[in-house]
Amino acid sequence: MSGTTLLKVILLGDGGVGKSSLMKRFVDNKFDSQVFHTIGVEFLSKNVVVGQTTFTLQIWDTAGQERYRSLRTPFYRGTDCCLLTFSLNDKQSFEHLSMWHKEFITYADVQDGTAFPFVVIGNKADMKEEREVTSEEARKWCSSHGHLPYFEASAKESTNVENAFLAVIQRLLELEDQMEQRPMQGLPVDLRRARNRISC
Repeated sequence: MSGTTLLKVILLGDGGVGKSSLMKRFVDNKFDSQVFHTIGVEFLSKNVVVGQTTFTLQIWDTAGQERYRSLRTPFYRGTDCCLLTFSLNDKQSFEHLSMWHKEFITYADVQDGTAFPFVVIGNKADMKEEREVTSEEARKWCSSHGHLPYFEASAKESTNVENAFLAVIQRLLELEDQMEQRPMQGLPVDLRRARNRISC
């Protein structure tokens, strides 16, 4: 793969887990402790180079509150990669991962969830004394949903944030490699769309 590829990446998770902070840390390398809940959706872009390909990540941050569901779900379609996010100091946000996973698959019209590039982030790893979710619990969930890559991150301390975002690209490439022997029409629609966006 070479040239430039545009990828639409969406951040999903409960309100208050730090989706906006993760996005801004990755894009601008900044952290604002006074970030307010996202209303509807917002997005930022960043270019990253993997191998000989420049990927333009168009990162969408969606409101986690139920009352904004009708605003966020139209943005699911056309997504190439998804970061499922919870807070390590909020057990309920972790328990809601399955709901977010199912909602995305339904509204993004994903035909095969195991063949879609999901990555899971447990944010606020810096708040060790308030932790409510163990690494074992999180990894078990990821394993049961298709062996999804998992990262424990801290937007505040800039821990594992870049690694998590780059992992969605690696996941996409890995899934493409697994299907390399199949004809193009055999690729899931999301991977086929991403490949067709490549330009020299």
